[in-house]
Amino acid sequence: MEASTMLSPDRVPDLSSLRGAAADYAKVQRAIAYISEHWRAQPEIDAIAAAVGVTDTELHHLFRRWAGLTPKAFLQALTLDSARRLLRDSASVLDASYEVGLSGPGRLHDLFVTHEAMSPGEWKSGGEGLTIRYGFHPSPFGTALVMATDRGLAGLAFGDEGEEKKSMADMTSRWPKANYVEDRESTGAIAQRIFDPKQWRAERPLRVILIGTDFQVRIWETLLTIPMGCAVTYSDIASKIQKPSASRAVGAAVGRNPISFVVPCHRVVGKSGELTGYHWGITRKRAMLGWEAGKVA
Repeated sequence: MEASTMLSPDRVPDLSSLRGAAADYAKVQRAIAYISEHWRAQPEIDAIAAAVGVTDTELHHLFRRWAGLTPKAFLQALTLDSARRLLRDSASVLDASYEVGLSGPGRLHDLFVTHEAMSPGEWKSGGEGLTIRYGFHPSPFGTALVMATDRGLAGLAFGDEGEEKKSMADMTSRWPKANYVEDRESTGAIAQRIFDPKQWRAERPLRVILIGTDFQVRIWETLLTIPMGCAVTYSDIASKIQKPSASRAVGAAVGRNPISFVVPCHRVVGKSGELTGYHWGITRKRAMLGWEAGKVA
């Protein structure tokens, strides 16, 4: 699909399902935060439900509706043992190219992406001469800031309600000389494409444009090879790009990924399987991994 088509939808997209998911996420976020704080006590479902302000039954339906999992299954997907199981195949995951990976079982439920990188000169100019359309939209992980050029999706950020200015300032600081135009109609179509799994088709990939240094782009391209339901470590990525001692630099590049979720930096974890920091919040990273577990189950 051409980028121009992507940015010029024939109709205003129906985002009602995303609004429902966003409303659910506010409660899921509280549940994950409570679990993260009290995990040593292994809280029962009734304690989690009370912390969220819902009944046990409501909590069950909430997670079923939002992630397709029971609360218990969701919690199991976020355990250290689960992360370690995902890491067992991390080397083989990165050995396969993205194109080869499209036919693998991990790709059956994935968001398909084609990408290109801007030239180093375009990046160094701070986005000068570049027009970026943007809009805030509901998503399963809170309010999403979608940013796109005529060549494809360039940015995706997340925040809680009321944090729109903070998200915008973070993203515009990356390309300070670009021209920003609010266009919720076109970015709404992209949001629907990103967050509605019914629209994830290999024959209709989402186009993205990577704007960063050569090293950052190499890292982000490597992230695109990680299928949903898989995880890798920072050292795995460093080895893949033949810089085994560059784990720290890899971590910095992963943290600067401007297209969250689509370029799946949330699928990178520590060597032990621990969920390490995430630019848009560790709770959101846990939510993404749990939500994805429901899609591949």
